[in-house]
Amino acid sequence: MNIRKGDMVVVISGDDRGKQGRVLRIFPRSNRAIVERINLIKRHTKPRSGQQGGIIEKEASINISNLMPLCGKCNTRTRVGKRVLEDGRRVRICRKCGEMLGAA
Repeated sequence: MNIRKGDMVVVISGDDRGKQGRVLRIFPRSNRAIVERINLIKRHTKPRSGQQGGIIEKEASINISNLMPLCGKCNTRTRVGKRVLEDGRRVRICRKCGEMLGAA
């Protein structure tokens, strides 16, 4: 999986196409992710003891195939490459500029 928690991503298809956000959570088994302020839904909640009712807006999950990582250096969406460093660590790299994407 090329996307990790904390990555900045761009939505490449769907209603939120072109929007950017930070990945809050990943669901690897279902290939889905929750991205900050993307794919917002409204939940109608009943009042309960100690809690007020109303309409709550929250993020719903989005399929990972609709997301692309955003490179911090060249500031464009990019495909992810992988490289092994001299110390044996595997890192993700931007295929356009060669910069490392986050810590691996």
